[in-house]
Amino acid sequence: MRNWVVLVALLMLGACGQKSALEPVEGSSLPPAPYGAQVQPTADQLLELDPEAAPDRNVELRTRSEEREDDPFDLPPQ
Repeated sequence: MRNWVVLVALLMLGACGQKSALEPVEGSSLPPAPYGAQVQPTADQLLELDPEAAPDRNVELRTRSEEREDDPFDLPPQ
């Protein structure tokens, strides 16, 4: 029973992290501005993903289970 109490307490403690604005570590700065940029991006702007980096899926790749074709390069280790 005591193990469950400790586990629940640890999970609750891990879930209550403080959310605040990101700032560089003391004594360091953000990376230099990209070439040609007029303004230095903020930390939040640097964390945003491009649509190319995380595209939205609009097509289901596989609609049903299928047997895999034989792979001639899938060899056992020697």
